[in-house]
Amino acid sequence: MTTGSSWRDQIPWTTGLLIAAQGLLTDAACRSNLIRRLLLLLEPKSPPYSANGVASSDLTVDPSRNLWFRLYLPSTTSSSTLPLIFYFHGGGFVAFAPNSIVYDKFCRTLARDLQSVVVSVNYRLAPDHRYPCQYEDGLEILKFIDARNYSILPSSTDLNRCFIAGDSAGGNIAHHVTVRASYHVFEKVRIIGLVAIQPFFGGEERTESELRLVGAPMLNTKWTDWMWRSVLPWGSDRDHEAANVCGDVTRVVKFPSTVVLVGGYDPLQDWQRRYCAGLRKSGKEVEVVEFPNAIHSFCCFPELPQFGLAMATLKEFIQKQSAVSK
Repeated sequence: MTTGSSWRDQIPWTTGLLIAAQGLLTDAACRSNLIRRLLLLLEPKSPPYSANGVASSDLTVDPSRNLWFRLYLPSTTSSSTLPLIFYFHGGGFVAFAPNSIVYDKFCRTLARDLQSVVVSVNYRLAPDHRYPCQYEDGLEILKFIDARNYSILPSSTDLNRCFIAGDSAGGNIAHHVTVRASYHVFEKVRIIGLVAIQPFFGGEERTESELRLVGAPMLNTKWTDWMWRSVLPWGSDRDHEAANVCGDVTRVVKFPSTVVLVGGYDPLQDWQRRYCAGLRKSGKEVEVVEFPNAIHSFCCFPELPQFGLAMATLKEFIQKQSAVSK
């Protein structure tokens, strides 16, 4: 397989321009943290609002570390209770936020199409805040919801049906937050599923897919190396436990069922498959769903043909785990 026409043919020219622009901006951010900060300030943001069957609002947890989340509530429901999804956005640990337009739209789609309450977490960004800040922020949000539950959530929220989800770097965070949550005793929050959309894992080794897909859109080893240098502790290499996970959760007893979405034109796919193999070796339940022509971060582009299939996959997973948990 090459990075030839198959992925290019599926992308509308307007989307192609957006992807090319994102690449130029990422290149600029790689060269200077000042440029990265400027781009974050200039990035278009979306305020909370109600439209198309979903209402959103922002809630502050800890202003001293800018820890907050955007809450999405579907206004029409097909059932009496709704599952809760804790969502972590992508961006290589260095970019984006819940109010970034692309993630605001995506989480609205999750709330509406999956008929779920969605908590989209604003975690601290690297390199200003390195490992383990992002994982600590994620766990803190879970504890916050567990302590306050129905004072901030609608009574229709079913805290026995909670899912942790994320894409790219957010998929990495979702995994590590799930591991940390397994050691915490919650009063009401019960995690029954992990959704990892093209999770961002890595290591010192250059895998076959990283070498073969050097020209793929949205991600390359130059950028991923910079992202890992930004978030990992000073002096650490990419074999640090935050990056090189490989799915080894043997010591974790309460690890939930997991679904992993893998794209055929994602340079990180080999790391994602190793992660799934590690979960299986640890005796955990994991489902891998392949999207052969999907680029990295395809879920950020609803106009791509795989987007609807991904939503259907997530809906089926949530319905299945909800039925099993009863």
